[in-house]
Amino acid sequence: MDYQAQEHSRKQQEQPVQLKKAKIKALNLLERMDRTEAQLREKLRKAEFEPEIVEQAINYVYSYGYLDDERYVRNYIEYRKDQKSRRQLEQELQFRKGVSPELIQKVYEELEPTDEKVLIRRHLEKKHYTPSECDEKQKRRLIASLQRKGFRMGDILAVIRTYKDDETGS
Repeated sequence: MDYQAQEHSRKQQEQPVQLKKAKIKALNLLERMDRTEAQLREKLRKAEFEPEIVEQAINYVYSYGYLDDERYVRNYIEYRKDQKSRRQLEQELQFRKGVSPELIQKVYEELEPTDEKVLIRRHLEKKHYTPSECDEKQKRRLIASLQRKGFRMGDILAVIRTYKDDETGS
């Protein structure tokens, strides 16, 4: 028997052991915290499991309902929707957590919409914004900060206008 055949035979014998280790690793990772499929796949790859073993381990945890991207997205949005803009949450889920934009959109359609103007107002209060004491440069910085957080310019300007109206109306 040549070396390649021996190596192939050894890998086939090792496969059930590796699969069991990958399943245990996946279960341990999910036990500590909920993860997306992409996050779990990356963790298992970093643990140096073969791609087919990773797929089998992911299918295993899916079959028992331990892995559910839709549940993860719903919980992620519900928990953070009062602190972050919709756009910021979408970007975090898509680019950091590896969730598809379609799934994010589907979950958002099922949830109650959040009034982002309330979040903008809260941010302005936190920064102690008062139109009469704020010069143009400070105002631009606040607007830029809110835009980086994913809020739309129209909403930002509408909230700032209501601040001015509140101040002149008082």
